Amino acid sequence: MIFGTGNRSRKKIDLLLVAGVEGALIMLIGLALLLPLPIALWDGEPIWWVYPAASAIAFAIGGGLFHFFRPREELRAREAFMVVALTWLVLSAFCALPFMLSGALTYYADAFFEAMSGLTTTGATVFGGTTPYGTLNEALAGQPRSILLWRSLTHFLGGMGFIVLSVAVLPFLNISGGSQLFQAESSTPSSDKLTPRVQDTAAWLWGVYSLLTFALFLLLWLHPGMDAFDALNHAMSTIATGGFSTRDNSLAYYDSVYIDGVVTVFMFLSGLSFALHFRMLRGEWGMWRRNREAVFYTWMTLAAVVAVSLGLWLKEAYGLAEAFRYGAFQVVSIITTTGFATADYEIWPSITILILFLLFFTGGCAGSTAGGIKSFRILILIKNAMREIRQTVHPTAVLPVQIGKRTIDPATIRRVLSFVISYVFFFSLGAFVLTALGIDFDSAIWASISCLGNVGPALGDFGPVDNYASMPWLGKWMMSLLMMIGRLEVFTVLVLFSKAYWRE
Repeated sequence: MIFGTGNRSRKKIDLLLVAGVEGALIMLIGLALLLPLPIALWDGEPIWWVYPAASAIAFAIGGGLFHFFRPREELRAREAFMVVALTWLVLSAFCALPFMLSGALTYYADAFFEAMSGLTTTGATVFGGTTPYGTLNEALAGQPRSILLWRSLTHFLGGMGFIVLSVAVLPFLNISGGSQLFQAESSTPSSDKLTPRVQDTAAWLWGVYSLLTFALFLLLWLHPGMDAFDALNHAMSTIATGGFSTRDNSLAYYDSVYIDGVVTVFMFLSGLSFALHFRMLRGEWGMWRRNREAVFYTWMTLAAVVAVSLGLWLKEAYGLAEAFRYGAFQVVSIITTTGFATADYEIWPSITILILFLLFFTGGCAGSTAGGIKSFRILILIKNAMREIRQTVHPTAVLPVQIGKRTIDPATIRRVLSFVISYVFFFSLGAFVLTALGIDFDSAIWASISCLGNVGPALGDFGPVDNYASMPWLGKWMMSLLMMIGRLEVFTVLVLFSKAYWRE
C-alpha cells in the first residue's frame, strides 16, 4: 500500500498527504491569479473576467483537494520531493490559464511553455512568432497590460521560489514539514539557515527579495523614458533573473546607457546568494569577502566582461565604450541566466560567442535566483581537478579538496560530479529530441542548454531577436521539462525515478 498508514510509523509514500499539500499550494496560486485584475479593470480590458475565472478554477480544485485530504501529519523527505516536483508542473498548468482564456495564446502547449518559462525564470517566450500550425502568436506590443503583468508576476513568484513562499505560509494552514520542502527544492550541498525557524528564514529571504525589487523599480522609474508599469515589470524580471520584458526587443527598446547600467548591477546582485544579501544588510560586510563562492563568481564575471568587451573592440564591432556597455550587459545577463538582450549577439565575433556559450553553463551563486550549474559547483570541480593533478605527482599523499579554510568532504565532491554528469545528460537528451524533430544542430544545442540553464534566449532559430513559437509542440513540452529539471537542480526530479524512493 503506497497511501500511508495514517500514523507516524508510516513507511510508504502518503499520496493523500501529497494531494492535500498540493491543494493548499493551488489555492495560493489562486490568490496570485487575482493580482492582474485591478489593472485589467483600470484599463477597461474586455478580458478582465479571465482572472477571477482562473482563480475560481484554482480554488475549486485546490480547495477540494485540501478539504478532502487535509494534511494531518508532518511531511517527510519522501513526500516533500514529490510535492516540490509536482508543484512546478501543477502550478504551471494553472498559470497557463490566463493565456488560454484570454486568447493571448491559441494552443495549450504554448501557454504551458510560457507559464513554465515564467515560473522557472527562464524567460523563453512564444509571443510574437509563427507557430508550426501557421497561426501567429501576437507580439507583446499587442497584448493587454494585464497579460504582460501576469508574465512578470510568474517570474516574481518563481524567482525566490514558490516553495520558499509556501514554507512561510503553510504553518497558518496547520501544515508542518516546511523544512523538508525547503531542502527538497534545491540540491545545494548546504543551506544557509538565517534563523532557527525555517519559516522565519523563508520570510526574511522574501523580504530581501522584495526590497531589491522595489529599489530597482524606483531607479528604473527615475528614467524619463520608462513609466511605472514598465519599471515594475522589468524590476520583477531582473531580480528574479527571468528576462521577460514588456517590449518585443527587450531593453534594447529604450537604448539607454542609464537603464543598461542599472539593470546590469542588479542582475549581478541577483546572482549572489540572498542569504548573503540579508547578512550584509545587517551590517556583516565582511561576509562577502569570506564567501569564497561570491568572490569566485565576481572574478569570473569580471574576467568574462573584460574578455568579451575586448573581443568586441579588437574585432571592431564597437568602439571601446560601447563594447564595454554591451559586453558587460550581455555577460552579466547570461551568467546570471536573466536572458535580457540589448544587442543581437548572434552577429558578434566568434570568440565572444564562444565565451557566451561557456557562460550558459555557469550560473550564479547557490541561494540566488540564477539557474545554471552554479558557481560553487564549478569552484569545487576546479579545486578537485587541481587536487587530482597534485595526487598524480604525489600518489601516496593525503590531499583534501579545500576552499579557503573549509575542507570539502568526498561525499559532496561525488554529489557535484554526479550533478554535472546528470546535467550534461539532460542537455544532450534535449538536443537529441530537438534534432530528431527536424531542428538544425546548432539551434538544438543552444535551445537545450538555454532551457536547462534557465537562460531563455539562445542562438540560431531561438536567438535574442527570435522566440520559441516556431518550435514543434513536442519540442515545447520537452523544453518545459528541461526548464523544470534545471530549476530544481536535477536531483529533486531524478530521485522520483529511483527504486529506492518507492521501496518501503
